[in-house]
Amino acid sequence: MNAVLFPDLVVNGETVPHAVVAAEAQNHDAPTGKPGIAWRKAANAVAVRTLLLQEARKRQITADPAEVAPGRFETDEEALIRGLLEAEVEVASPSEDAVQAEWSRDPSRFRAPPLWEVSHILIACDPRDTDETTAAKARADQVLEAVTANPRKFGHIAEEHSDCGSKSSAGALGQLGPGDTVPEFEKVLRGLESGAITGAPVLTRHGWHIICMDAAEEGAELPYHSVKPRIAEAMEKAAWAKGARAFVAKLAAKAEITGADLMPVQ
Repeated sequence: MNAVLFPDLVVNGETVPHAVVAAEAQNHDAPTGKPGIAWRKAANAVAVRTLLLQEARKRQITADPAEVAPGRFETDEEALIRGLLEAEVEVASPSEDAVQAEWSRDPSRFRAPPLWEVSHILIACDPRDTDETTAAKARADQVLEAVTANPRKFGHIAEEHSDCGSKSSAGALGQLGPGDTVPEFEKVLRGLESGAITGAPVLTRHGWHIICMDAAEEGAELPYHSVKPRIAEAMEKAAWAKGARAFVAKLAAKAEITGADLMPVQ
């Protein structure tokens, strides 16, 4: 991206280096051939960050970097912004009536995790090896043809062709739930109905899979008392985010900004 083509970002007289916006642009999607969209998104994000940092320094906010993950800490700037927002945005816990009303809107949104009874046939390969992956795909296609011709023999075909230890149990993996498999495998499970077999081999980090959904059970609807804390937390977070946006809008209304418009970019 040629930063020279884009205007300088200036926030209250502070010129932000093009390199800062260019680095931020790497975090924003844009259609192919339209780098200006990513730049606009990045300029808006950097402008907001600059506004918040200017206000934090004006108020002489101090905040030590917090640990956000094991061994990973905020930057000094992230800590300053957090400290500012914590001082400015106050959100009351939602009332019992409000939480219950949110749950009552659609109780079916709150369910226990689903359970899947799954069998599969694995044609193992290392996806990082293109030749090996191509050869394994050809083999997987042949196995899938045999399965499609006679789905009732899925278990026998798994015993004969699968590279997974589950071949000894006709490919059965037993009951699985969210988080029990690699994400790319789970994504497919979420779209398979009971009795369905994938129409094409599925590639994961382990190789190509032909997956059979022996049975799928949607998680039971959870009672209000068990989901109340989760709903209250989500409502509080949403209210906090709304308050933070309102605070940023107030700062922006008083600011002099060129090179960013702080409007949503489609």
